[in-house]
Amino acid sequence: MVEKQRIMIVDDDPVIAELISLYLEKECYETRIVNDGEEAMEIFPEYCPDMILLDLMLPGIDGYQVCRKLRTESDVPIMMLSAKGEVFDKVLGLELGADDYMIKPFDTKELVARVKAVLRRTSRREKREEKEVVRQESKVEYAGLSVNLSNYSVVYHDRIIDMPPKEIELLYFLAASPNQVFTREQLLDNIWGYEYIGDTRTVDVHIKRLREKLPENAFWGIATVWGIGYKFELKPVK
Repeated sequence: MVEKQRIMIVDDDPVIAELISLYLEKECYETRIVNDGEEAMEIFPEYCPDMILLDLMLPGIDGYQVCRKLRTESDVPIMMLSAKGEVFDKVLGLELGADDYMIKPFDTKELVARVKAVLRRTSRREKREEKEVVRQESKVEYAGLSVNLSNYSVVYHDRIIDMPPKEIELLYFLAASPNQVFTREQLLDNIWGYEYIGDTRTVDVHIKRLREKLPENAFWGIATVWGIGYKFELKPVK
């Protein structure tokens, strides 16, 4: 059974807190309501939430202070909730480490959508970080080609090929899964991250540069799968 993601709601208004909790639980999140900043700091290590919804106007320690303290010990996603709609307040919250900022009163459906978006971005970031750990020792080799991510080097027929990091990462990603077709969107997601979703031209430009630097040979090549995307193709030996 998949464990539910935990969301801690820090708000001294019980009506708002219960309403947020109700909507999030309908989306299969586990929630815990906390009424002030001091209690939030005490409960945080024990509850280990996947995300925090943090009201700014709290009794005792306000939301800004809570955010600042949490950022010294954790990178847990934080969404600030506040009636303060001035640009200064938003900028301050984001500079202190918040991942998003919503102005009260807000639409609960939009709140849920934003929660999902923040958690999705966090999940992708963690996956990329996990991949970086694996990549430290990653290397793929084919006839005349060696791609090494531990030192970001590409050797083609005993000659070091000068490539920027993203070209090397794209080449490695394709070569690490030979003959597997990837859509442009999948390549964008895995190499560039969610920020570039939609800009598929980025992939096409990088593929063009790779082909220019690595001329096609009898053993392998970067093939276009029309209408879908690209693959690192291993050619049958004749």
